[in-house]
Amino acid sequence: MAGGRFRELLKKYGKVALGVHCSVSAASIAGLYVAIKNNVDVESLIDKLPKLNPLKTSNEEKPTSENGPTTAVVEERKRNRTAELAATSGGALALAFLCNKALFPIRVPITLAVTPPLAKFLARRRLIKTGV
Repeated sequence: MAGGRFRELLKKYGKVALGVHCSVSAASIAGLYVAIKNNVDVESLIDKLPKLNPLKTSNEEKPTSENGPTTAVVEERKRNRTAELAATSGGALALAFLCNKALFPIRVPITLAVTPPLAKFLARRRLIKTGV
């Protein structure tokens, strides 16, 4: 649904839509990179959004014992995989890029909302030549 509207937007506004989308992506990557470098556990944040995490299923059961979670589950929660990946060279940037890809369904509506008013503003200022 949003993919078709995004293609229509690119046809109608061209370079403006592409510039807005690239700017939103760059801001997203920069924000995610700063968050990852400051040891924010991005993995747990994405796990809270089931539609954005394709590996998470809603019927997933966690192993438990009579007294609560098993030690394996408790140990897994203590381990911060985001921090481990960010410690490697280039890991933080790669992780920010991957999280940016997961956030595509959020970036497209932002692009759809910002592009038409920006194109009208640029056309009024005669910075672009368009029939908008």
